[in-house]
Amino acid sequence: MHFKFTTAGESHGKALVAIVEGVPGGLLIDVAAIDHELWRRQQGYGRGGRMKIETETVEILSGVRHGKALGSPIALMIANDDFVHWQDVMSVEALDSEPTNPRVVTRPRPGHADLPGGQKFGTRDLRDILERASARETAARVACGAIAKQLLAQFGIEIKSHVIQLGGTPEQPLERTWDDIATIPRDSALNCADAEIEQAMIALIDKAKDDGDTLGGIYEVVARGLPVGLGAHTSWEDKLDGRLARSIMSIHATKAVEIGMGVANAAKRGSEVHDEILLSETSAVATGFFRKTNRAGGLEGGITNGEELRVRGYMKPISTLRKPLHSVDINTKEEDLAAFERSDITAVPAAGVIGEAMIAIVLADAMREKFGGDSIEEMRRNFEGYQGTVQRY
Repeated sequence: MHFKFTTAGESHGKALVAIVEGVPGGLLIDVAAIDHELWRRQQGYGRGGRMKIETETVEILSGVRHGKALGSPIALMIANDDFVHWQDVMSVEALDSEPTNPRVVTRPRPGHADLPGGQKFGTRDLRDILERASARETAARVACGAIAKQLLAQFGIEIKSHVIQLGGTPEQPLERTWDDIATIPRDSALNCADAEIEQAMIALIDKAKDDGDTLGGIYEVVARGLPVGLGAHTSWEDKLDGRLARSIMSIHATKAVEIGMGVANAAKRGSEVHDEILLSETSAVATGFFRKTNRAGGLEGGITNGEELRVRGYMKPISTLRKPLHSVDINTKEEDLAAFERSDITAVPAAGVIGEAMIAIVLADAMREKFGGDSIEEMRRNFEGYQGTVQRY
């Protein structure tokens, strides 16, 4: 049994849609909680005008009855409010004549899928590429991830994210505890656990905006309450760290991923890196085994070890600049400036929310893989039985 999803839809099309499979029957589905995650994705200082247009609410089309999952595929839809201004440009039907404002794109943006996508699919209008390559698609992922979070919550698993660096500030990425992250105010401008550093980040965003530029940064996703034993060492595709890394790398503009202190650890000796194993009857870990440090980020050999899972995503600056970079028109072959689509100055806090969703989906899949069950009650019985076995180890 697997938890999986697929999405469809374009940035300025009629709607985004998604299908989620592997949700056990009987799981309570909180639509308001899904909408809250969609709202969180829209927040963050430095976001563009699109966030003010879209209301970001989900409509469940199938798979849920009287507030509970049926065990069948769940179909979700998120309407694009901006579609009203793009009906001709994004029309599904062939048009009798050219639309009044075709918004044809022929000047690819450096760092975007525009040019390689156009070359791959042979289109002379790069809008055919950018509409699907847009990060607008991640709204559907967040909705799917919200369902995954609701499944994980049944087993005491929680997930949060925070911004640990933006535009190179601070020089060393922040290291914060779960409690520090949990106390970040809901109205925090950048979801950063250090208010003073957050103000410095805001100043950088203002400067980048004045310069017509963009900023990237690093976000960290933390999950706690995970059981020992998710993932496996037995084959490359079963290693949970590989699956988690893939999920983060699939997020738009993310160019690197780190688990635990992986980057810093590469320059240290083994005696400074590995988390020594201790035993205590009062340990929070079910077996009594615990580690004073967590440099491994909660994974050893591709398997969860009961410690907090910590995954970092490194987001490059957004490739749509108000002061466009040099490009070439694909039709005339003349040098020109890259096209400009309405965009953000930075979206690192939003990327953290998307990262939460993707991590939740991978963990939900690992839980379904490990504990199965057609209903949430059966899955819970399997989980509790396994936990009892682990405690006796």
